[in-house]
Amino acid sequence: MAKSSGGSLISLFTGAGGLDYGFSLAGFKTVFAADYSKEAVDTFNKNLGDKVAIKLDLSKIKPVDFIKKLPAGEAPIGLIGGPPCQGFSRGNVFADADDPRNTLPFRYATLLDALNKKFKLHFFVFENVADLTGPKHIKRFNRIVNRLRKAGFNVFFEVLNAADYSVPQRRKRVFIVGLNNNLYPDAKFSFPPKIKKIKTVSDAIAHLPTPQFYKRGMMAEEIGYHPNHWTMMPKSAKLKNGLSSGRSFRRLEWNEISPTVAYGNREIHVHPDGGRRLSILEAMLLQGFPESYKLTGNLSSQVTQVSNAVPPPMAKAIAKQLKEILV
Repeated sequence: MAKSSGGSLISLFTGAGGLDYGFSLAGFKTVFAADYSKEAVDTFNKNLGDKVAIKLDLSKIKPVDFIKKLPAGEAPIGLIGGPPCQGFSRGNVFADADDPRNTLPFRYATLLDALNKKFKLHFFVFENVADLTGPKHIKRFNRIVNRLRKAGFNVFFEVLNAADYSVPQRRKRVFIVGLNNNLYPDAKFSFPPKIKKIKTVSDAIAHLPTPQFYKRGMMAEEIGYHPNHWTMMPKSAKLKNGLSSGRSFRRLEWNEISPTVAYGNREIHVHPDGGRRLSILEAMLLQGFPESYKLTGNLSSQVTQVSNAVPPPMAKAIAKQLKEILV
């Protein structure tokens, strides 16, 4: 069976484009992407293709209207995306069973069904927090899986840890992969094997110079080394004294792996030297982005974008496994 060299993709809940960038490294190309955040859309278009991504409320648009927005002449073979997951995250101490974000995985399934009927998609990839598979949310998870199956796919899922794929971060996420049950009735998807070499915080960020500290009205061109190499001015005594303790002041260790890059209320991890928080660029490198990648928007928006991103090396590993099956 001849192997595919890649293909065109549709991307939902795109965010900063980590999933798309990883797939691009394996030869795929996103031809249409959508996200509710203007800053995330701008980031995608800056790095992965001008005017490919648009700002769109995927919770409300009808499938027929969504399809009308797709570029003419394209025949996508896959759908990828990670619906916002805060409603399922263990880190969200105010999690609400009625959080409207909890319905977005079902919107993904609805749009998947419409796209498959239109284009006969070969596959889909769905990413979310590992807690979605836990006891608290397992019934909802099973409903999501069933909806994805009903769209015409054989479904495979597994919780993966980013640290097992050369990402210097412990980040567990569930990946659901679907193969069109008409095109690949007997195919089985195998999740990528773990990479033995562990990457540490030092491997990722030790080479960087001191970042620029944020000040009101600062422009990207003022930052110097990289437009995302900036961070908040250290004001807390815990930072000024080089100390760190507690959830809000978690200090990284040079020769270890970072905890999950998921920052709330600007509670960014503390740099291993202890005197400041990480820069956005440092967080991006801990997520597995290259230095050539650039986030747009203000500091707060960049914190959100980097926190929600899918580590590109994980995405690339999934994409390479898919290429072994696709024809």
